[in-house]
Amino acid sequence: MIIINGELGSTIHVMDRGAMYGDGVFRTMRMRDGHVKCWPQQYRKLQADCQALDILCPARSVLEQEVAQLARDAADCVVKIVVSRGEGGRGYGVPDSVSPNRVVLAAPAPNYPEHFWHEGVKLYVCEMRISHQPRLAGIKHLNRLENVLARMEWDDPSTPEGLLLDAEGWVVEGTMSNLFMRQGTVLRTPNLSACGVAGLQRERILKYAAQLNLTPEITQFSLPVLLAADEVFICNSVIGVWPVRQIGNQPIALGPIAIHMQHLLESETD
Repeated sequence: MIIINGELGSTIHVMDRGAMYGDGVFRTMRMRDGHVKCWPQQYRKLQADCQALDILCPARSVLEQEVAQLARDAADCVVKIVVSRGEGGRGYGVPDSVSPNRVVLAAPAPNYPEHFWHEGVKLYVCEMRISHQPRLAGIKHLNRLENVLARMEWDDPSTPEGLLLDAEGWVVEGTMSNLFMRQGTVLRTPNLSACGVAGLQRERILKYAAQLNLTPEITQFSLPVLLAADEVFICNSVIGVWPVRQIGNQPIALGPIAIHMQHLLESETD
């Protein structure tokens, strides 16, 4: 089901600036039993990203009504909310009068193998390098061409995710996920002040680190440092947390923190 500006549909105007320029933002969330996990936090992130691009964010009550409409037909699914700047003429300049377009859609939940959560996953090391743009860093904006090109590099279904580095060789994220590594009692995640998407699950895991007697740290680190970590895991709002058992051809030791984080994230109530 797709709801566009409050109406059921499947098309948007060809001059929509999201389609023409990637001028907009989105959130991807997991719905179970008609309930979107961490909805208040997801809406807060949507608001912040809209504000960063100077796009008027839809009212929370409006989106809640539309998500509830989806839940009547798809109580267990992936929900995606897209907010574009709206329809404008040719050219990059923003028209004086423009109204945001919003799309709320439900898609089937991906059917990943159960062992991904317990036995870990393999990461492909992408050749694509993420470019620096501090103005857009952290924002879940619609211009995701770098991720698309990176994801085209491999087609092995046993490798569900790829690792992205920047041009200087620093680890940034996965093509669809954020990444953590543990070194002793320090839990590190890449600094995303120059590029990358600061996902909600990343924020939640940083908050929970102290409960597991870990010191959270946002910092830069290289691929060789990552390969020497005591434990690595990735996260997003659809998969939750996956332990990482291999990066490229390098085996990675499995540790206890990924499983603990799975339980903590699932147990949190809104």
